[in-house]
Parts: sequence; structure tokens; C-alpha cells
Amino acid sequence: MKNTTVLISGASIAGPALAHWLSRAGCTVTVVEKAPVFRRGGQAVDFKGATHLAVLDRMGILDEVRRRQTGGTDQEIVDANGRRLAVMPGEFSGGEIEIRRGDLAVLLYERTRESCEYVFGDSITSLTETADGVHVTFERGAPRTFDLVVGADGIHSNVRRLTFGPESDHVNFTGYYYALVGLDFDHPPAMYNEPGRMAALGGPKAPAFLVFASKHLDYDRYDAGQQKRILADAYRGMGWKVPELIARLRDAEDVYLDSISMVKMDDYSRGRVVLLGDAAYGNTLGGFGSGLAIVGAYVLAGELVEADGDHRAAFRKYQEIMHGYATVARQGSAGPFLAPPSPLRITMRNWMFKSRFLLGMMLKMTDRFATSVDLKDYPALVTR
Repeated sequence: MKNTTVLISGASIAGPALAHWLSRAGCTVTVVEKAPVFRRGGQAVDFKGATHLAVLDRMGILDEVRRRQTGGTDQEIVDANGRRLAVMPGEFSGGEIEIRRGDLAVLLYERTRESCEYVFGDSITSLTETADGVHVTFERGAPRTFDLVVGADGIHSNVRRLTFGPESDHVNFTGYYYALVGLDFDHPPAMYNEPGRMAALGGPKAPAFLVFASKHLDYDRYDAGQQKRILADAYRGMGWKVPELIARLRDAEDVYLDSISMVKMDDYSRGRVVLLGDAAYGNTLGGFGSGLAIVGAYVLAGELVEADGDHRAAFRKYQEIMHGYATVARQGSAGPFLAPPSPLRITMRNWMFKSRFLLGMMLKMTDRFATSVDLKDYPALVTR
């Protein structure tokens, strides 16, 4: 197979999943990650349906993912006095298998660290395609040349920016932000809404999970102090347990604030560079990001092997398969569902969880999205 030296940017889920398949196919794989180390735990991600589980099984990690799963947890929706209004069932929020993002990333890393090179604490600064490769420069490391480069570095993809242009050309802000806050806040899973704002404690995402409507904010995503101030302003005057949460916010060790956005890409590749996972078809909190990531990694690697490394043919087929499957990532924002903009919309959302019929319809629809792809066997890849 030709084109066997591959640089992958991003070591969350999509990147290490692709590294697993490509190293199995005999490629020389380097994964570069901006973060200095892996972080265990983090928000929960989930898998559901035969397609997701089949890929995990073919990777040989399904049993281990099940062993490390957190388990879907029912979450009460409450009023300002803590009285239950409805229950969001664990099967709705957690799929069939739920696992912490960091735990899954570490599992994939453990399976690939002996066969792949991992470079932490570094980032790509330029990509220059030549006749027979891509010349890459880094913030810290020496320049190198690779046959192919894969951007598996999330919605704010650095590889996408360097190859396709500014983030604003490809990422649509939906008018909402979300935050994950690490606090020692012992509370049973519960969620409270006021128009345009949601606060959840003890749920599957984090000890505190917040979603709120907002105009576009200009802030440093790596400045925790600035993010805490934004959250304090956004949640000022809210009822239930929120005043206590905001009062303790300054002591939180882990705070992550980001926009709820959707990636809109007509093409996932340009020359020898291709995008994978959220970088290509991300939809924040859309519910299928982890599934799309592992399926996309399997399809991309499989098509490269079937095409004997012909990246043009492989990228074209990968695009054809995944653009159809990623339709779910173009269906709308999770923001108005989690933090409805009016009392009426909050009530209507809650009624969906009280109606066995409406909830059943919603679950069937998500099942259909999760399995809406003809998953190829790629025997040359799976049997290696």
C-alpha cells in the first residue's frame, strides 16, 4: 500500500480510533495533540445501535468499553423548589453504552501507543503540499513530511483552518453556549430551567452542566478565570441551586466553556489532507459525535486500504459514505431543547418526557439516525 506515513492531529476519540486501524494496516502513524497529557474522565459520550456497536466490536474494545461504562442515569427535571416535573430517562441521554470521553480516549491510546508515535504538547503551524507529500511545521517540534494528514482535532480544528480557511467559513454558531464545571457538589441527577438557561447537577455530563442562550462571546477558551466570570454573569438571578453553584464557581478546578455550534463542510478533503469526526461533521451536544467519530475512522481507514493507498479515490468514497451518515449532525441545535427560550417551550419539552408515545417516537428516530449507513466489512482491514 502507498501513502503509508500519516500524521493525525487530535488525540481524543477520532484520532486514536483511526490510528488503531491504520497501524493495523501497516501504516506509520504519528498523532500530535496540543494538550500536554491525556485527561481521564470528562463529559460522558455514548454509543447506540448496531452500527456503533459493530465498529467497537471489530476494534476489539466493545467488552472493555462496557466494563468502563458509567451507565445511563435517569435525570429529574425540577422546578425552583426541587419538585419533580418530569424525568429524562437514561436511555435517552446515555444511549446503549455511556463512557467518559477521557476514559475512552485513554483506552484507545493504550491500544495504539506501542504501534503509533504520540506527540503531546505540540500543534501544527503550517501545511504545505508538495508533489509527493505534505510538509508540516510545528510549534515545538522540527518540521517533517508525511504522505497524508488527518484533522481529527474537533470543531475548532486547526487543520481545517490551515487547509480550508477561517473557522467562521465552516462553523455556524447557534446562539447557545455550554459549560462543564468540576465541583465537589454531591447532588442526585437533576436539571432546572428558566427561559434560555439550564443548570444540571449530578448528571452524566459533569458534576455541573450548564447551557444558556447568548450572543456570540469573545473570550479566551484557555482562560478559566474569564470563563468563570462569563458564567457568573449569565446565571445571575437564577433560582433553584444555582446561587450556591455560582458562589462556589471560583473554587472549581475544571471549567470548560464553549459554543454550541455546527460544522458545515461540503468537502472533507483537499489534496492530501482530510478531516475526520467533529472537524468535518461536528454538532455540539448533538448526541452522535462519538459514534460518527468511530464509524468515520473505520470507513476512512477501510477505504484507504481498499484503494491501496490511493488517497484521491479513498477520500472521495469516504466523503460519499460519511456525508450521508452525518445527516444527523445537520439536523439542528441542542441548545433550544436543553434551554428552551420560553416557559411554553420548557413545558412542551417536559411533556415529551411524560408521554410514552412521544418519547418512544424520539428514541426510534435516534435509532434510525444511528444505523442509517450500510457498514462495509473491509475484510482486508479487519482480518489483519
